[in-house]
Amino acid sequence: MTGHKIIGHGQRSGPAGPSALAGQLRQMIAVLEAERQALATLDADALICAANEKAALCDALQDTRPELLDAHTRPLAETARQLNEVNRQVRNLLAANVAARLRALGRLERVAAGPGASGARYGDAFPPSDPHAAYRPAR
Repeated sequence: MTGHKIIGHGQRSGPAGPSALAGQLRQMIAVLEAERQALATLDADALICAANEKAALCDALQDTRPELLDAHTRPLAETARQLNEVNRQVRNLLAANVAARLRALGRLERVAAGPGASGARYGDAFPPSDPHAAYRPAR
């Protein structure tokens, strides 16, 4: 099969020509752009929807071989690849930020649980970005 028209999640129609492949790649680009927007707004529902749509499109594109790409579809495939890579990097940055925050909260819990640490505050685990802020009296 050279390409498939997406009917629904996981459903495919018969073989399709280059215009159907271009349409599927345009759909993938639109889904990847929606995923980037969902990442930017931290919209979990939109992320799940994008993941499901990407999976369905990947299923439809699974039998497409690189030699079937032409001068019109090759740039679309490259754009989709680049968008997916950027989204992957954004997801990794978000995950790393969450992990760092959770580690810092773990340090705060250890500080609060230590002897004489009853006055530990959230700000103690996250040093202020302003170096002079550390010298200001606590409120």
